[in-house]
Amino acid sequence: MLPVKNFVDFIEQNNLFNQGSKILAAVSGGMDSVVMVHLLKAAGFNFGIAHCNFQLRGDESTSDEQFCHQLAQQLDVPFHTIRFDTLKHVADNKVSTQMAARTLRYQWFEQVRQQAGYSVIALAHHQNDAIETILLNLTRGTGIAGLHGILPKNGLLVRPMLFLNRDEIRHLIEEVQITYREDSSNTSVKYARNKLRLEVIPKLKELNPDLERTFESNLNHFRELELLLAQRITELKDKLFIPHGDEIHILLKELKELHPQHLLLFNLLQEYGVNETLINDLISALDKHPGRVFETGEFRLILDREKLIVTKKRIEVQQEVQINLNDHTINYGSYKLQILHDDSPLIVKNNPMAVSVDADLLIYPLTLRRWKTGDYFFPFGMKGRKKVSDFFIDQKVPLHQKDEIPLVINGNGGIIWIGGYRSDDRYKVTDNTKKVTIFELTNLKM
Repeated sequence: MLPVKNFVDFIEQNNLFNQGSKILAAVSGGMDSVVMVHLLKAAGFNFGIAHCNFQLRGDESTSDEQFCHQLAQQLDVPFHTIRFDTLKHVADNKVSTQMAARTLRYQWFEQVRQQAGYSVIALAHHQNDAIETILLNLTRGTGIAGLHGILPKNGLLVRPMLFLNRDEIRHLIEEVQITYREDSSNTSVKYARNKLRLEVIPKLKELNPDLERTFESNLNHFRELELLLAQRITELKDKLFIPHGDEIHILLKELKELHPQHLLLFNLLQEYGVNETLINDLISALDKHPGRVFETGEFRLILDREKLIVTKKRIEVQQEVQINLNDHTINYGSYKLQILHDDSPLIVKNNPMAVSVDADLLIYPLTLRRWKTGDYFFPFGMKGRKKVSDFFIDQKVPLHQKDEIPLVINGNGGIIWIGGYRSDDRYKVTDNTKKVTIFELTNLKM
């Protein structure tokens, strides 16, 4: 007899779907998915069957498709099917056959769900699948998230069969005399999951015959630990992450006090693409290497003097942009430079993003560029010259911002203005100035 009550109880306890839901059931024809649709039917749910033919096993694949079609007719439910050229996808995308099949089926399931108005996609994973997933993750290396196994619900993907193990499903097949298809590839140990199922797990069951129940209890503990960690990470982000424009700043003092440091730091920065090696290197550099930069796919982590700066990688700006006498607006990276010429000796005050200079001292064309090693200027209000690199250090300009700051360069090579910071004393407006040029910068990202 089918365990309909236990099936419905599991669905309700995990809030997978309700009687008003329209469910798309993924069915391969194997015993797990076939038992799932018989349970859905017996429980009175509204569902349709979706079957993927990956065309990898010749006539066997065709027979699986025909079986699933007949099953849908027997249960009087809608049937959706598709045939994939899986090997072409493998060749075109240079991925494994398993990865290709996974990508193709989930994309198609979601397409069918949207087009036919299904609420969720039901997958027939059971307790043994969850065990195999954990063991695979442990073999390859995992964090806490890899220990929770297969979740009953992940977005619109639901797994209502996780209350059963493989032996229980097989017993139901025999007791109720349900017909199903056996996938010949399930007996091949060339796949890691099959090797675990056929060779490793039987040995573990010799040590613990009640392995599935033990793992079910472990899974619950792992999921609770994951929730606890997620809550702690949320609290720490609220406390430690300081938004600064499109950057995140975290005080090094706070990072050094994290405990356990590696676990918390990895989870805090995980969304920025870090891996275990990067976290180890970052921890080693906290007290020793200010200015060090760590890069992930999309982000840069800069170890500044007193803080860790997390910022998106920026598109490289042009090395140099020419400014002609008649130009009024110049774009440079994330900045816009506006140029105004005036016949009166105006002096811009209290605006670090604008400067007035003596127009008669300018030699066109001017140049807009980033700083270079060896650059020097004569800071406004000071005597003598100063290296731009030393000026940046004095101003505590973060390493990653130095290369973005535009410098306005005169036709004779002299620095007129370090944009947004300091002008050169040689070009200042004096009592003898007859007309001025005003440069004003706008940071388009602020």
